Amino acid sequence: MSNPVDVPIKDDTIRLGQFLKLANLIESGSDAKPLLADEQVSVNGEVETRRGRQLVTGDVVSLAGRSARVASGEAEIDVPW
Repeated sequence: MSNPVDVPIKDDTIRLGQFLKLANLIESGSDAKPLLADEQVSVNGEVETRRGRQLVTGDVVSLAGRSARVASGEAEIDVPW
């Protein structure tokens, strides 16, 4: 598993489906549902199947060997994938 990339969010929380797209772990929001149903996404090391799961600063989302951490702020991100 790769070291997580920090992905800043504007608010205090973000839904998992939105974060997957923001972090460029998926190409479109519709890609989230089948990946979650197939238990391919984990949050903080545990499999997650709920697209609406609320993430907070510090949560780490992993998919296909890539990881992204929820960070506070509005900085530009440069995701390496």
